Amino acid sequence: MKVFKALGSVGVLTAAALTLAACGNSSSSNNDSGAKEAKKFSDHTKTASVKKGGTLTVAIETDTPFTGIFNEELSDSAIDSSVYQYGSESLFATDDNYKINNKGAATFKLDRKAKTITIEVKKGVKWSDGKQVTAKDVEYAYEIIANKNTKTSRYTDSLQDIVGLSEYHSGKSKTISGIKMPDGENGRKVVIHFKEMRPGMLQSGNGYFWEYAAPYHYLKDVPFSKLQSSDKVRKNPLFYGPYKLQKLVRGQSVTWVPNKYYWKGTPKLSKITASVVSPNSASQAIKSHKFDVIDVVNSQWKQVKNTKNVKFIANIPLSYSYLGFKVGKWDSKAGKNVMNKNAKMNNKSLRQAIAYAMNIDEVEKHYTSGLTFRVNTLIPEQFGKYYNSNIKGYNYNLKKAEKLLDKAGYKKKGKWRVQPNGKPLTIHLAAMSGSSTQEPIIQNYIQQWKKIGLHVVLTTGRLIEFNSFYDKVENDDANVDMFMAGWSLSSEPSPNDLYNEKAPYNFTRFVTKKNSQLLKDIDSTKAFNTSYRVKKFKEWQKYMFDEAYVVPTVNAYSITAVNSKIANYSLKPSASTGLWARVGYTK
Repeated sequence: MKVFKALGSVGVLTAAALTLAACGNSSSSNNDSGAKEAKKFSDHTKTASVKKGGTLTVAIETDTPFTGIFNEELSDSAIDSSVYQYGSESLFATDDNYKINNKGAATFKLDRKAKTITIEVKKGVKWSDGKQVTAKDVEYAYEIIANKNTKTSRYTDSLQDIVGLSEYHSGKSKTISGIKMPDGENGRKVVIHFKEMRPGMLQSGNGYFWEYAAPYHYLKDVPFSKLQSSDKVRKNPLFYGPYKLQKLVRGQSVTWVPNKYYWKGTPKLSKITASVVSPNSASQAIKSHKFDVIDVVNSQWKQVKNTKNVKFIANIPLSYSYLGFKVGKWDSKAGKNVMNKNAKMNNKSLRQAIAYAMNIDEVEKHYTSGLTFRVNTLIPEQFGKYYNSNIKGYNYNLKKAEKLLDKAGYKKKGKWRVQPNGKPLTIHLAAMSGSSTQEPIIQNYIQQWKKIGLHVVLTTGRLIEFNSFYDKVENDDANVDMFMAGWSLSSEPSPNDLYNEKAPYNFTRFVTKKNSQLLKDIDSTKAFNTSYRVKKFKEWQKYMFDEAYVVPTVNAYSITAVNSKIANYSLKPSASTGLWARVGYTK
């Protein structure tokens, strides 16, 4: 499973885009009319032949400057992914169920018996400087991820299944022994050897191998420790996708022009300009046709729904927002999460009570006409058989919340409850800024918790902008007891890279034997038997629901307003390869 930092407005994210998401795609209505309307929308514009040329303007919806790390191996923000999506392209194409096929920049062959995957980059797949993408470029991406000095959070427990990767990471080996280049570095073939083969490996986004290449010839002179801050990543990146970066106004806008070496032919548009717009200004921008492609902020749906000359397209993305409880720290030396059994939030009854006191259904019907909706488990419904429909989630129940607290010894002393040891209890909540409805929504929850006697205050006293929020959460800031964040997931349902002991993304830092075992079972060779894997997925969801270290809150319809003269824009997984090369203005 992959991540998106903060749940929010993201354009077409590649299938394997585990990124941190931004919160706040949350107008005022007491019904589900928005959801009913969104259900009728297509997930693509018309398919038609388009004319050459023209400039496409795209909105980047954020109330904070984008970071601008233009490299798949180093970036983990959904906002950055949306900014560089015009140049970036996965090695692999997929069908609409995210199964890898051979229609992309590279072919893919899995040999379960030999425990290998063979990747062959197609001839003519070139970087935007005209150089062929080579075997070394595929291998070098793994070096960036596994080298300790890059400090990237992409180095996960799942990738350590590649033979020799952890030895390279620890400095015991100067090369990754399990990645072979049979035709040499300048060849196009790579064979990756694994310790174990995993059931999700035929799906994009499985986390056990990387799905991108990095330009070795261009980046090799930059020390790993300086890669993330280098101009070659921040200002002048190379990609092998349809467009190349022409101009950057740091944190504010990007201009992309065609990559004349693009392997699928010259893109149709002459320019794509993507620029930052505040979520609070999105409805005005849609009504005034300021952008050709702009995401609808769900709380503004009623204001924009009757806009002429736009086509609304929609889907429910693979993502969710959640409430997480800090119960430990990340040990960077050991590369693992360490749980603190005495942590303030390490009480199951307290966590469950907090979840039961949230009136999510009422809030989302009021603010988003049902376009944002409560979710019950950490595996989205789109994953079909892997989704546990028996879990009803933490539906609003104040009486139940109070009973849980009473039984667990959180007694009331005056207005507020105290800890079972009699000490005062103040809970610090970190929450992100976003659209104008974010503040009232968070304040509503604080009032709900007050009703059950819990004293919850905002970390820093206010909502926190995206980058600072994740800085605090990732670095286990002492003033964060619980936090509201989101994931944009990849297209293989395994939750291993988000919630295991060695996952940097396991921001709550919970570690239990039972969780480790269930995650292992989900991705074991035994799980090649689908019914066994389904069973373990459902057990894991039930366990996570019971323990409530991470409580899923909402997902949302993602609606995009597209200029009605634009053709060939699609949200379908199978359309992602070369999408931007096909998009253009109708003749």
